[in-house]
Amino acid sequence: VQLVESGGGLVQAGGSLILSCAASGRALDGYTIGWFHQAPGKERVKVSCMSGVDGNTYYLDSVKGRFTISRDNAKNSFHLQMTSLGPEDTGVYSCAADAIPICFRGGKFGSWGQGTQVTVSS
Repeated sequence: VQLVESGGGLVQAGGSLILSCAASGRALDGYTIGWFHQAPGKERVKVSCMSGVDGNTYYLDSVKGRFTISRDNAKNSFHLQMTSLGPEDTGVYSCAADAIPICFRGGKFGSWGQGTQVTVSS
């Protein structure tokens, strides 16, 4: 599966962005999907994922209530809606997908996008 992100950019604190991840090569139906954030100088962390089996979702505590993951199987894509953004949300966001149900059990995603930069100004 090939993944391409879009939707990053510069936004003021308190603003919103929607990141999109378009897939090609294979249908994402049933795939675990996820979004990761790498802040400057820090390790990449998983901020959200969605099970391809039952649609259950996971969110990092710091984004709960602000970020929403969704998928559009008809368009073979998925999204991360981000609201109430703060400077701590600045960094590179990468989408990922895997056929194995690893959202809650852990494991490394097999397919990754190239990343998109999000910069939140204070």
